[in-house]
Formats: sequence, C-alpha cells, structure tokens
Amino acid sequence: MLDKVQRCLQELPLAVEVGESLHESVLLIGAEIKADAVALYLINHSKGIYQVVAENNIDPDSCFAKKYNLGEGLIGLVGRREEAINIENILEHEDRLANKSLGNSQQLNFIGVPVFDQGELLAIFVALRSKDNLFTEDNEASLVTICSQLGAPLGMMCKKHSFFANKASKKDMLLEGLSGSTGVAIGKAVVVYPPADLEAVPNKTIKNIDKEIESFELALRGARDEMAKLQLNAKTQLSDTESVLFDVYLRMLDSRSLMNEVVDEIKQNIWAPAALRNVIRRHSAKFEALDDHYLRERAADFRDLGHRILAHLQKTSNVTVDFEENTILVSEEVTATSLMEMPEGCLIGIVSGSGSGNSHLAILARAMGIPIVMSVAGVSLDQLSGKELILDGYNGQVFVSPSKALKKEYRQLIAEEDELDDRLASLRDTKAITPDGKEFGLYVNTGLASDGGMSLSAGAEGIGLYRTELPFMMREKFPSEKEQRIMYKQLLNAFSPRPVVMRTLDIGGDKVLPYFPLTEENPFLGWRGIRISLDHPDIFLQQLRAMLQASEGMSNLSLLLPMITTMHEVEVALSLIDQAYSEVVAEGFVIKMPKIGLMIEVPAAVYQAYDLALRVDFLSVGSNDLIQYILAVDRNNPRVAEMYDGLHPAVLGALYAVVKAGRKANRPVSICGEMAADPLSVVLLIGMGFDVLSLNARFLARTKWVIQQIPYEDAKAITKEVLQMTDAADIKMHMENILDDAGLGALIRAGQ
Repeated sequence: MLDKVQRCLQELPLAVEVGESLHESVLLIGAEIKADAVALYLINHSKGIYQVVAENNIDPDSCFAKKYNLGEGLIGLVGRREEAINIENILEHEDRLANKSLGNSQQLNFIGVPVFDQGELLAIFVALRSKDNLFTEDNEASLVTICSQLGAPLGMMCKKHSFFANKASKKDMLLEGLSGSTGVAIGKAVVVYPPADLEAVPNKTIKNIDKEIESFELALRGARDEMAKLQLNAKTQLSDTESVLFDVYLRMLDSRSLMNEVVDEIKQNIWAPAALRNVIRRHSAKFEALDDHYLRERAADFRDLGHRILAHLQKTSNVTVDFEENTILVSEEVTATSLMEMPEGCLIGIVSGSGSGNSHLAILARAMGIPIVMSVAGVSLDQLSGKELILDGYNGQVFVSPSKALKKEYRQLIAEEDELDDRLASLRDTKAITPDGKEFGLYVNTGLASDGGMSLSAGAEGIGLYRTELPFMMREKFPSEKEQRIMYKQLLNAFSPRPVVMRTLDIGGDKVLPYFPLTEENPFLGWRGIRISLDHPDIFLQQLRAMLQASEGMSNLSLLLPMITTMHEVEVALSLIDQAYSEVVAEGFVIKMPKIGLMIEVPAAVYQAYDLALRVDFLSVGSNDLIQYILAVDRNNPRVAEMYDGLHPAVLGALYAVVKAGRKANRPVSICGEMAADPLSVVLLIGMGFDVLSLNARFLARTKWVIQQIPYEDAKAITKEVLQMTDAADIKMHMENILDDAGLGALIRAGQ
C-alpha cells in the first residue's frame, strides 16, 4: 500500500484534475494508517488561515471546520509546534475549539502531522479515529514518513495551479522565482508549448510491427534534420562553448541504444507514440533521481527531444507564433532548443516555470545577455499570454501588467544599464590597475580554440583555464594525438605571446564523455580529474605530448593538473610530464618545458597548499568546486542551493590560506570560477593578494571596473575586517555597502 501512496504523491504535480488527485491521495493515506476520517489543510497566508483542500468522512458540522485562523485549535497547535501530535480523546484537550455538536459520549482520537516544502510549513494533515481505537506509535511513524514525502510534490502542485495566489492587488502583480541571468526587460509575454505532449499519449496495441517501426524511424530522422538546422542557427549566435550543447542533442538522436529501446517496446505490440513515451519517461525519471546535476539537467533534454520526435510521429507541425520586438518568452519548461527557434532581434527576456541557474537554458541565456527568471511560482503561466511584463533578472522577479509608475521606474533602470554597458565597453583596452597602482591579471576561462577571438575582443590578457574536456565531449571517440595537437596549436597561436593555461583532461563529476561512461553513486567524490588520468597514463601521455608539440615556436603554454588531493598524485603526474617532454624532444621538436601548476579544489589541497606549491610553478584555485566541497553543498540541489555561498567565512578563510601558502613558497596564485566574476567577491580576492583572476569573457569589463575603482590598500583593509566576521549574510551586506560607497552599485542591482 505504501508504494501505491508514493506513486500517487509523485504524480500530484502532473495532475490535471487537482481536486480528484488530492482526494485520491488523502484516501490512500487514510487507508494506510486505517483512519476513520482524514483531512488536508493548506496554509493560505494571504488570508491568515488553514483551509481544507481535501477530506474524507469529516463532517464539518460535528467535527472539524473547513478553515481555521493560523494558530487556532488543534490544527493551529500542530502548526505552532511544527511536529506530529497524537492526542487521545480531543474532547478533553484544551486546544479543541468549543463545538456544541460534539456530544460528551463521543471520543475522537486525533493525529496531526505538519507538511513541509523546503523548510517552509505548507500544510497540516489530520486523521481521526473514534472511541477506543487509538493511533499507535507505528501509525504515527507511518504518517510522518508519508508526509515527509508529500511536501515537495504538493508544493510543486500548489505553484503550478496557483493555490491561494495573492489576488489582492491587480496593480503591479508580482511573481517570484530564481535568477538565471541578470538584466532587466519590459515586453509582451508570448507563451509557448511543447510541439506535442507525451503525457497525453494513450496506450494502443498494433498489428503491423514493421510498419510502426518504420514510422518511428521516419519521425526520428525528421527530428534529427530539425535539430541540425537549430545547430546551424546556434553557431551563428553563440560561441562554440555554448553551441556544443546542440552537438550533444544530435548525438542523443543518433544514439542506437535510444532507438533500440523504442523499437523493443514496439515489438511488444505497443504503438510508436506510447513506446516513445515509455522510453523518454524512463530515462527522464532515471536522470532526475541522480545526484549529478549535469545528468539531472539531461532529463529536460530527453523530454524536449521526445516531444519533437512525437510531433513528427503525429505529423503535427509546430503552431506558428508571431514573435514581435520586445518578446518575453514564457513556458512551463523553456528549452535551449526553443531559444534557438526565436527570430533574431525579438527576444529580450525569458520566464520559465522550472529550471535552475545551472541549466542549459540559463547558461545559454547568460551567454546571449538575456535576463531570465526561472522556477516562477504564484500563477499558471499560460495566464500571462499577451500581458505586459517587467522582468527583473537581478532579483528573480516578474511584474504582471505593471502600472505606469513602475514602468517608468524600470525604463530608467534599463537606460542606466545601457549607459553602464557603454562605459564598460570603453574599458576593453585598459589595464586592471587599482587607483594606487597595483596591477592584476585578468584572464578568461574557455573550452574551445575558436573562442579565442571572442576572448581577445573582450580584452583578455591570457587564458587562465582552458577546459580541454569540451573538445573531447564533442566527439564520438577520444581525439587522436594529431587532432589534439591541431586544436591546441590553434589556441596557442591565437593568444601568443599571451599566456595560455591548459588544464589536463578533467572528466568525471558533472563532465561525462559519451564514449567513456562513468556510473557512480557519488561522482563528485569518485573517479574524476587527475585520478582518471593517472589510472590511464596512455590517455594522459597522449594529451601531454599533443600539448607540448603544439607549443613549438611559442613560449606561452602552461599546464594545470586538476583535482589534486595528495602529494603522490603530483609526483606521479610530474614524472609523466617529464616522460612526455623527453619523448617529444627526442622526436625533434624544439620546445621548452612549460610552467606547471595545480588546482586547489578540495580541502585536502588547502591544508597542503605550501608543500604542494613547492613542487610546481603556480597554484590555481577552482572556486566552484572548492565551495562545494568545503560547505558540502550541491548548488544545483534546490533543497540546499541557498547554502552554496562564496562569502561563507570558511570559504574566505580557505582562500586566504592558499594565497598565504603561495606567498610563503614564492609562487603566484590565481583563481578561476564564478567568484572571480562576482563584484562582491572581487574586492576580497584582490585584497587577499590573488595575482590573476580568470573568468568568463562576458564579465571581464565588470571585474576590471571594480579593480580600477578600489585602491589596493583599501581592499586589504576591507579583507582584513571581513575575515574577522562570522556570518555570510553580514559579509554580503557589508560588501554591498562597500560597492555602493565606491559608486559600483550598478554591478549588483538594476540601475546605478
């Protein structure tokens, strides 16, 4: 029975008839604990009440009311205490509301359990038994177990179907979500839907299996052709680093395993649409259940591709939508492919009912400079069609049908943003030097050689992190030594004489090669980075040889070793580098040994930073992973994402310890990751004494502006003060005040 309850709860967010689904869930839960009557009360914050939304066998005239004020009665008691309460005979309990229709001969045994969603009290579930039939501790444990699983699907359902949305003010109606890409936009909402709905496909049996397989293969071919066109469109609008996503989509459509799974279903006499639905649903559920955030995002990719294949199966053409200038794209799940289908020059913002700041969509939106608000709650998004919206990507807010006064305010903010962009563009050819003369290196992170031109045009002084795994991810097999040499030489040539730091292959964790599958329960604590390279010296040596060969005639190559945790790893890696160097020189290449650095990404490396630094030429902090490992937080997990904070005192202390270790060993220290692009962090990073900041090319000018406005001596004093602080929220507020006082407030919010 518990399995049936769990399945019912999982399907709640997908329910069309919400009342029926809630009633069915309540019935099943009541049956599981053998209750005589049950009810589910949702909190209506706008009215300050608990309101019943589903019940069974509860007579409001003789037992419980349809609604209670917050804190009132037994329902309010459960809410106040935020714990399960099991009461024998509520007639004798002090918190029972007076109800004359409850006779003294009656005895009602009560149990109430709170329901939470992401730490917030969402609902109260109550159950009743009559007379001497008491709720046991086992009944209570079962109900607590069920209600702990009820919160997330119930919360999603409430957001999707706008339960108790605040309708008090039609003026400046506000919807809130998560910021996926910063910026401000004012425009008209255009709601888009999937080309076909997999969940609406009915079950049917077939007689001609071969014909059904042929239909599926034709549909697959049509979807592949469609995706190839979108890929070409992406390459004209995005750098290769971002457009590589569409290569991944095409590989998924070319996957024999996916095709064979659908064919196997069809061979069970299931018609093609249902076979496709079953396979896509199975893959999506599998990915959504994984800890690996990269793989979780693949669930949305599978659904998108499934919808497209289904559209071709059903021979339905996409509904033509007229996109005008200043369009804000709205959908329950905006996909990366739908972004590429937009006519150029029309899109100014995106509102998505789902997704996170690290989804493919958010990455593309940031690359294109389009503000986006994700996981929007409070209204069914199809109600926004045709309405004017203000989208605030800084604060994750959407204003519906805004007032003239609010529009005037945000138009002024947009004008100030445009003015700021012009001012930042003028900084391209200037140096990152503080007012008191301290110079810092501003490098870029990149993943493909063809990104070099974009990085140079943004004013990059070098490449601080070249992610060599991205070209590997674009292929169906490991690239040959010659192919690698050509790629690396192209980048070294483009940047010469500027420095280029190439990180050796860093796969595992959230970076998976389709031809080198890694299946682990916890990939971020598993086989990744240097661990794979040292276990496969054949792959490692081939890459090292290609890098060294590519450096002939130039002196701008540096090597970077990822995911270092032990001294032994460094010693073995250095010996393999020496081996590769000797081999290449023996083959007649005239090259010099490049500088060698290692990444500080785990706490073990922080504590050994001085000893590690003595064995190499430089250190480079990978802030994204370091924050994750220090705080034990997956920033892509919505339950704990708010705890991922680069301003946490433990993170700042670790960064400062690494810089001090580098200074003691007389080695330069750089930092790459999102902290190097966060204005609040930049002041502290330069105050600590990082020599180089490496970041996305799009944020170079903003980081340069911060450095040019804050004197180095002031930054050191600010850092010293902050390192004594013990709360991340206080540090954030303090740094916001620092930026405001320095005239840099426009970097952290809309307007100047």
